[in-house]
Amino acid sequence: MTEVARRLTHFTASGEAQMVDVGGKAVSRRFAVAEGWVRMQPATLDLILAGGHRKGDVLGIARVAGIMGAKRTADLIPLCHPLALTHIRLELEPEAADSRVICRARVETQGQTGVEMEALCAVQVALLTIYDMCKAVDRGMSIEGVRLVEKAGGKSGPWRRADCVANDQAGPDPARLAPATPSAP
Repeated sequence: MTEVARRLTHFTASGEAQMVDVGGKAVSRRFAVAEGWVRMQPATLDLILAGGHRKGDVLGIARVAGIMGAKRTADLIPLCHPLALTHIRLELEPEAADSRVICRARVETQGQTGVEMEALCAVQVALLTIYDMCKAVDRGMSIEGVRLVEKAGGKSGPWRRADCVANDQAGPDPARLAPATPSAP
């Protein structure tokens, strides 16, 4: 087995698929932020922003779909652990200059494994929902740039992407996706 194959934790030494054993890991606060966007014709974005879509509030429905996507990640990705998520925040920001809607999702948990897949799934499902709701008027939309932006918690520690939409000042204000404020006891 090659060194790269040894680092792929979802495989046994003999190459069989496995769910990673996280039972011995410490419980810690973990979060992940992901982003992506759906590019469309300017008229499609105008229709979404005007609220004139006959199917209803496109961005509101996409936000709920993204939240549901994060919650159902383990049902979609075969080797993901089912997690008790403590917070999901999903922002959809229309950007007229590039005729797109940017989606950023922040997912949090107290657990033994990270929530990167849940944040990525939230973004994908939200963007797919926008596509689904608008495909009758714009089949040429494209979903782009879906990626992990930041994660923290666990043994590997924090990680942040240098080339994300928020870092080049073309996307949502990252402060809006800051950690949830803990409730007073």
